Amino acid sequence: MIVREARISDEAGWRRLWAGYLVFYETTVPDDITDLTWRRILDPAVPMIGRIAEQDGAIAGFSVSVVHVGTWYAGPACYLEDLFVDPACRGQGIGRALVQDLVDQGRHHGWANLYWHTQHNNPARKLYDAFVGADETVRYRLTL
Repeated sequence: MIVREARISDEAGWRRLWAGYLVFYETTVPDDITDLTWRRILDPAVPMIGRIAEQDGAIAGFSVSVVHVGTWYAGPACYLEDLFVDPACRGQGIGRALVQDLVDQGRHHGWANLYWHTQHNNPARKLYDAFVGADETVRYRLTL
């Protein structure tokens, strides 16, 4: 299993997993936004990072992150926005490898921090807690 940068040739596999990700979170995203997200992942001018976990030549998982500046630290921060592993491939260390990949990239590129949030009942919290415990932050989201 390897974790690598997303490539143009990954589109069909990524879209298959993206659809599963949306089902997992019981939500929908309009097709034009999915198209835009894929284009952003591939665009080097956009501060978005698309990583692919490949196992035996097949796409088994992905992460999508955004690197940004902040007001509480000098270096950039990385927000892990989306992470998903094919249900048929879970329990094989793929999610761990995707998070560790970002940790390694952050150390290499001098990020101040890597952060993410998830639903309180997400089974992946066991994995996330292995990296760092959840803090007491409460999220407010105003849709505009």
